[in-house]
Amino acid sequence: MSLLTPTPAQRALKKVLTISLLNGWSVALFAGLCSLVSLAFGELLGFGVGLLVVASGVMEIHGHRRLKRHQADGLTWLVRSQLFLLSVLLVYAVSRLFSLDGETVLSNLTPEMETVLSEAGITRADIVQMVQLFFRAFYSAIILATLLYQGGLAFFYRRKSPLVIEALTVPGV
Repeated sequence: MSLLTPTPAQRALKKVLTISLLNGWSVALFAGLCSLVSLAFGELLGFGVGLLVVASGVMEIHGHRRLKRHQADGLTWLVRSQLFLLSVLLVYAVSRLFSLDGETVLSNLTPEMETVLSEAGITRADIVQMVQLFFRAFYSAIILATLLYQGGLAFFYRRKSPLVIEALTVPGV
């Protein structure tokens, strides 16, 4: 093999470094902005969850930096950041699934909205059922997406570990 052709280990390291940098910063910045918006609206739970998500992004960035310095424990940081984020989002989504109150839904209806809905043949009970269906579908989708994405990324980092460690131990890489 020529000196210019990267080995599979070098390609794996480059891929892990690229993904961890982009994902870590994306998570940290987006969650940071969402946290600020939640705080502005007085949503303390959303603010707290956002800060935990920011922490997972920072963990991933830290793992990326450790790998850049040829420290193999950066891989542990990458995997744990994904598992931490997965845990935070699952706990949040599951707690939200069981938090919908039908009375709160109905209290948000204006008299004009109720008139329009009743003319369309939609009862108050129908409204609660529709909102519950949407609510459950939305948070179920978040749970599924989180399991697939964060779980998949943790698995990817873990699966690439032997190649990345090999690339880190080769002198001059």
